[in-house]
Amino acid sequence: MRQPAEQLFGTDGIRGTANRHPLTPTVAVAVGAIAASALTRGEKRKIVVGRDPRISSELLESALVAGILSAGVDVVRLGVLPTPAVGELARQIGAAGGLMVSASHNPFPDNGIKLFGPDGAKISEETEEDIASRLPAYPWLSSEGPTGALVGRLQPLAQARELYLDALRRQWPKGIDLSRLRIAVDAANGAVSDLVGPLFASLGAEPFIFSAHPNGININLDCGSMHPERLAELVRLANADVGLSLDGDGDRLLCCDHRAEVLDGDDLLAILTLDYHHRDVLAGQTVAVTVMSNLGLDRMLKQAGVRVLRTPVGDRHVAAAMRAHGLNLGGEQSGHLLLLDQAASADGLRAGLEILRIVSTTGIPLAELRRCWRKYPQRQLNLAVREKKPLEEMPKVKETVAEAERVLEGEGRVLLRYSGTEPKIRLLIEGPDPGVLEQWEERLLAALRNEEIVVS
Repeated sequence: MRQPAEQLFGTDGIRGTANRHPLTPTVAVAVGAIAASALTRGEKRKIVVGRDPRISSELLESALVAGILSAGVDVVRLGVLPTPAVGELARQIGAAGGLMVSASHNPFPDNGIKLFGPDGAKISEETEEDIASRLPAYPWLSSEGPTGALVGRLQPLAQARELYLDALRRQWPKGIDLSRLRIAVDAANGAVSDLVGPLFASLGAEPFIFSAHPNGININLDCGSMHPERLAELVRLANADVGLSLDGDGDRLLCCDHRAEVLDGDDLLAILTLDYHHRDVLAGQTVAVTVMSNLGLDRMLKQAGVRVLRTPVGDRHVAAAMRAHGLNLGGEQSGHLLLLDQAASADGLRAGLEILRIVSTTGIPLAELRRCWRKYPQRQLNLAVREKKPLEEMPKVKETVAEAERVLEGEGRVLLRYSGTEPKIRLLIEGPDPGVLEQWEERLLAALRNEEIVVS
């Protein structure tokens, strides 16, 4: 039960295998009660709770709700909705915050808990640390809270789906419809499955919708943003002009042009940034990206007169930097795109609508829009590990990284870090010569394997 903040919370909430520590009902009850206290701070305010359709989400949702109610705080249950809807509805109804049960893009045995504040943004690291630090002192077997009429009450929000859809529709320009575009959508058998049809129909489109039949165990299964090759197949099958691929909880977006070529978050940010810049709506003439974004993006935007602000990995870090510098556009290569003029957290459907707006209003195909920049070659590895041994305790790995950085100095870089949501180590090597990158990838992989932390 005793787990420090940096272990309990990763880059995006609490994550792990459902029904295994820390994603057990016991811990979820405690997290719900402690989060309710931290978010409400003694005020009589509600907390909204949503979930994705994976099989374990009902289990963890029930435990979280029980914990919140035990703290004397009312719960508004949203049911199955995308993660960004939780933040949006928390803000709309004046709640103290929101909790989402989802493991995002992870496979169905995993799950997670994401927390939002009253402004619809993800909670700060300080609030996470507060919650984690109070967890060991939670009275696991003898918890007592308010009694009688002071216990929390549970209520559904029957119009939750429509409130969220209305918020999306409000961003769409009047007088423009999507009837001329053939759109393919991969819903990842996730939380957006029941929303895509009505959303696009109301904008004049008849999209080809795939992977929109969640059964609790097929979320992200060979579909969604973690499988862009699937989107390419669907675009070819539907002869679509644009393909959109979401992840299980709807906060990531990847796209595909009519040639069945996939666009990642960097491609989409390049298109969005130039559009905002040309329309003179790019706040601070700056866009926020993480350290994982391609160096080619920096070079192109610099030439266009746009500054690039780099942040640690995680859309929460991007959002925090954007708020600190008064920015309105940012995102991650993975497909988290933040449009802070419209929403406080990453939202795949919102971002998809923005891309469709640009294609519709300019008349320029996505395949042409993507030509605005050229990527630097990259090599990326995501390796399963037995343990997250501190990098500073692996001298041979550190030495190899330093040597690679000296070779690539001024023209490339090396990034080695542990995933904040999975038991994996991530390696990124970037530079102008693919052959050089491949050589260093092999050397770094050999150094990591020599430490015997990598699962073969």
